[in-house]
Amino acid sequence: MADDLTHAENMSEYLPRLIDQELKDYLDAVGAVLIVGPKWCGKSTTGRQCAKSVLNLQDEDNLANYREIAGQKISLLLQGDHPRLIDEWQEIPRLWDAVRSEVDRLNEAGLFILTGSTTVDNTAIKHSGAGRIARLKMRTMSLYEQGVSSGEVSMRELFNKTPEITGRSKLDYGELAALVVRGGWPAAVGKSKEQVRRQIAGYCTAITETDISTVDGRQRDSTKAALILRSLARRVSAPANNSGVGEDVAKHTNVSIHRNTVMDYISALEKIYVLEDLPAWCPRLRSKTAIRTTAVRHFSDPAIAAYFLDAAAEDLQFDPRTFGLLFESMAVRDLRIYAQALEGKVYHYRDSDGLEADAVVHLSDGRWGAFKIELGAGAIDTAAENLKKLQKKVDMDCERPPSFLAVITGTEYAYQRKDGVYVLPLGCLKD
Repeated sequence: MADDLTHAENMSEYLPRLIDQELKDYLDAVGAVLIVGPKWCGKSTTGRQCAKSVLNLQDEDNLANYREIAGQKISLLLQGDHPRLIDEWQEIPRLWDAVRSEVDRLNEAGLFILTGSTTVDNTAIKHSGAGRIARLKMRTMSLYEQGVSSGEVSMRELFNKTPEITGRSKLDYGELAALVVRGGWPAAVGKSKEQVRRQIAGYCTAITETDISTVDGRQRDSTKAALILRSLARRVSAPANNSGVGEDVAKHTNVSIHRNTVMDYISALEKIYVLEDLPAWCPRLRSKTAIRTTAVRHFSDPAIAAYFLDAAAEDLQFDPRTFGLLFESMAVRDLRIYAQALEGKVYHYRDSDGLEADAVVHLSDGRWGAFKIELGAGAIDTAAENLKKLQKKVDMDCERPPSFLAVITGTEYAYQRKDGVYVLPLGCLKD
């Protein structure tokens, strides 16, 4: 039951992730760490790099036995060398409180690693785990982690105001389209186009047919789920207004769907980390301009949106608008990964004057940088002007000046413009 790991088994064919160091730092500080994120993103594999024993609750052959043991003496499931990985802990919700109690009893750091593909069900636990169980968000792989970004431009260096930024992306228009539809799942790296297509089809089918229902035990219609996901995919990188989703479903089914039902499905998709909307950044402004607080719609990986739009890489190349929206979503995914490695968070900015920043990275010490995201070179000038306008709007008596302003692109070269704004190909970035 302990499933002890040898070092060789633990490190075999592992693709390093930026979250690795963060996990180690948390294990040095707290008794247990919960890694959450979408299925298939690598939580279990990453957890095993630090674990010395494993309780695998994805093992259907033994799950019934584990549940029986949990009903008799749950502490038996916690026995094993530390850190002990408890994979997909939510299969036996009582494990949460058992881990918390064991952390209190032993009063040591680095005891347990938990992984989960759904949000914590607060009704099934007695204690939040505050102070004992730290939460760590994991996403699919960034372009840098996949090995396709050159990594010549570091976000850390941008915040530290490195005087000169240069770099060259090796990703052309078609390769970027292929990366959008492939997604950032570790199992897809190095696979053929046809293998990846089948993998993602299986993944997305599981979302609609099983995952969206097993999240809370409520049965949901797979056809409605697929239509809702298609409607949401059409709204990717746009304000998360759900008013038209029900109408989209009704057009295809000739059956009306209540707004509350739509919201229930969307809530379930958020709980299984399929959707990850981008919240609004609300700085103090010099003027009385109203800041739009509606989140912007994003999927945890742009490949999910591409799948439900029936968009292959070739389709995107002949549909620049859709390609641009999915490219923006891919860039937001990468920025979230890089920002997290710097203890930062990502937001968006929109106001009533129509001024936008597609992403604002805000660090815990108050430093911030703003991005516009443009697939092609034609919109760079306008994007840079908008970022400069945003800088002038922010009240510098209440907020720090921006560490940088940058336009993320699908173009080839990284450089700094004469107005100080950086132009950064996504294929050059890293944390």
